[in-house]
Amino acid sequence: MSHQKPIVSNVQTNRTRRQFIKDSTKTASALAIPSLFISSASAATAPRDANSKIRVGLIGAGNRAKWLTRALSREADRAEMIAVCDCHLPQIETLADEYRKSTRSDPEWTAYQNYEEMFDKEDLDAVMIATPDHVRVRAAIMACAEGLDVYAEKPLSFSIPEGRALVQAVRKYKRVLQVGTQQRSTANNQYSCQFVREGGLGKVPTILVKNYSGSRSPVGLAKQALPEGMDWNRFCDQAPLVDYHEQLHRRWRNYNIFTGGPICDRGSHALDMVHLAMGWENVAPKRIVPTTEAITDRERGVRLYYPDGTVVRLESDEGPAFGGIFVGEKGKMEINRGRFACNPTTLLAPYEGEESENHVGNWLDCIESRQEPNAPVEVGHLIVSVAHLINICRTVGRPIEWDQTQEQITNDKEANKLLVKTRRPDFTLPTI
Repeated sequence: MSHQKPIVSNVQTNRTRRQFIKDSTKTASALAIPSLFISSASAATAPRDANSKIRVGLIGAGNRAKWLTRALSREADRAEMIAVCDCHLPQIETLADEYRKSTRSDPEWTAYQNYEEMFDKEDLDAVMIATPDHVRVRAAIMACAEGLDVYAEKPLSFSIPEGRALVQAVRKYKRVLQVGTQQRSTANNQYSCQFVREGGLGKVPTILVKNYSGSRSPVGLAKQALPEGMDWNRFCDQAPLVDYHEQLHRRWRNYNIFTGGPICDRGSHALDMVHLAMGWENVAPKRIVPTTEAITDRERGVRLYYPDGTVVRLESDEGPAFGGIFVGEKGKMEINRGRFACNPTTLLAPYEGEESENHVGNWLDCIESRQEPNAPVEVGHLIVSVAHLINICRTVGRPIEWDQTQEQITNDKEANKLLVKTRRPDFTLPTI
């Protein structure tokens, strides 16, 4: 591809470096999965020259990759993108064109169609994963096993069991993983969430969240010719190898073989702000109940009942897109991306600090310090687990009760079976 380095093999050098990382990991203490913000990444990284840059690979060159490459380019003094992988190769050239426009410079990365080959041939320190939902966890676990730190877009997983497997991998291999819920690095959101968390509204019995829908089945799509440069088998990954259709490729977020739908996408941001504001970094709802009816089950309203008595209601198409409305004893607060509003308005003074968000920068900071990032793997797993449970409740149309410790639905065997998704044999998760 033009303007890109040729793919060259440096396997021997890279394997030597990564073997050091793996050997270091083996000498660490036995795996223990922390419940919250435990710094466990420090012992597993090979020494790196202070003047060298963090070498980053990217998996998934679609729309989100544009934001990620721009964000990384602003950290050019300490990080560089050296490889990009996408199962549709022309997408990488499209990303390169976007990069040239936004940075006025040519990208210096090697193009790959298979991320396993990229891991094998490139001397990476870290990887950003901006794939469709159903691809993300397998790639992230493999990256952890290779000794790489990970920036994983949200939603973190396609199912609760695979999300738990990723948590185990991150902790076993002592990696830094940042989930792409960037509002946790937005100063205004940190300010408003801290106010609620520290009791500014008093007790909060009710929280209103926009009722994002689930995804739909891919029916009625006639087979189309594969576009040039597409490896459709790798695009489908763990999902069934269905016939190609442009809608499945370009609008994959609509279809349940690839994603849980908007409730897992934008809904992850909204639920994340709810959990951050309430201090629920390790707290899940104990019961989810279907309430309002809808044209399809995937749009059904639900209520989430948390252990402290708070009820989170997803029953309206209105409301903040990336947060919620907190109804407290002292008033109401609406938290949305980068802003908030209070009733009464005197509840909290306007945020007067610098309007900033540098989620990628926080990730790089933590790669260097080996501390936990603002959106660690346990929190990302918890938030998308709530979204997955909402979809399951909608599907069965009955209340479900959740055992957070065992990660099992305890009152409904049919619902509990929906926790697991069948993976194709060629795309099973690595053993951890």
